[in-house]
Amino acid sequence: MTLWIPFTLAAATFQTARFMLQKYLSMGKLSAAGATFSRFVYSAPLIGLALWGYVQGTGQAVPPLSGAFFLYATLGGLAQILATVCVVLLFQARNFAVGITFKKTEVILSVLVGLVVLGEGVSLTGLFAILLGVAGVLLLSKTPGIDGRWWQHLASRAVALGLASGLFFAISAVNYRGATLQLGSEDPILRAGVTLAVVVCWQTLVMALWLVLRDPAEIAAVWRSRRVAIWVGLTSMGGSFCWFVAFALQTAAYVKALGQVELLLSLLASILFFKESVTSREIAGMALLVASILALVLVI
Repeated sequence: MTLWIPFTLAAATFQTARFMLQKYLSMGKLSAAGATFSRFVYSAPLIGLALWGYVQGTGQAVPPLSGAFFLYATLGGLAQILATVCVVLLFQARNFAVGITFKKTEVILSVLVGLVVLGEGVSLTGLFAILLGVAGVLLLSKTPGIDGRWWQHLASRAVALGLASGLFFAISAVNYRGATLQLGSEDPILRAGVTLAVVVCWQTLVMALWLVLRDPAEIAAVWRSRRVAIWVGLTSMGGSFCWFVAFALQTAAYVKALGQVELLLSLLASILFFKESVTSREIAGMALLVASILALVLVI
């Protein structure tokens, strides 16, 4: 088995657990920004300690960090912050499984971003896969409590948050892979660890400054919620490290495509842990989206 596959599967599992904890925290305990901050502030010290231990244990030196590395890391980190805030807000509008499914449009959106930014075209098969995904989004876009035509549902806050999260996650994935490729080391674990440590420290600083200026009371709330929030940090560290190793070994498109196993995990979490109902329409939308993703894997 290629090494990036088990790391991707582990990353998807850790990420599902982390989003479950963040959904719980966002249900009256923390704001969306606070729940997002908790994943960074509680994981940053652990990541730094783990990287130090790995460097000492292997006798390796941290590779030089170029300007291009910092550019990729900064853009990826900012995009991930925005994506996480969108997902946490989405959890307040729709059930857990649907929220995660909207986030998973990142695979489709990454292809579209490549077309617009890099001028990379897609084949007719690829176009069909994208349209299949659009059909899945249309099914998922029916927001409870809103009557009217399909385009009125597409204009809902939940759909906008879901698509925005997918776009930002797609941007972050591409930039994270770009950052790991800038490091002069043959060890994918070292490259992933260094990139992750730099990104999370930068994210913690940015979120802390934001909360100090906009909502200082939320920092105290994050501390009061530490019994749960520290687990957000632990699962975030595990998931992020596994994602970064996978990005160091394989292109972001393939990694994110395999990561769609998170859809099945989120469906189980939605039903078993949050006791949320999932309609047949939502299941059909998820199925179309998964089919679209699998089709993309074949043509990427």
